[in-house]
Amino acid sequence: MRILGITIPDEKRLEIGLTVLFGVGRSQAARIMKEAGVPMDKKSKDVSVEEENKIRVEIEKMTLEGDLKREVVGNIKRLKDIQSYRGIRHSRNLPVRGQRTKTNARTKRGARKTMGTGRKVAEKK
Repeated sequence: MRILGITIPDEKRLEIGLTVLFGVGRSQAARIMKEAGVPMDKKSKDVSVEEENKIRVEIEKMTLEGDLKREVVGNIKRLKDIQSYRGIRHSRNLPVRGQRTKTNARTKRGARKTMGTGRKVAEKK
């Protein structure tokens, strides 16, 4: 089963398999299945053509994948352009949502670089 050019895994339940699409999480996938009238426990290999088309119609109503990624990047660019606090944090590659940075923040700031004393070992004569 392919939706928006992405292959949905055959062996997983469809509710879980839909989460491979960027912008679809567990709750969104459950809502799509409910509105399409497809049972939650069905696997994507067991879905009929009519059910697949109903799911596709529901998904096409949403902003997903490339369009959503472009929208997110555009929002971040806008924040940077207007020099907002959040935009500055994005451009400096620091946490944006108020997390502490004295310790932790390793995901955003990268691996720890130990400085030491700063003195080089004196050469022996």
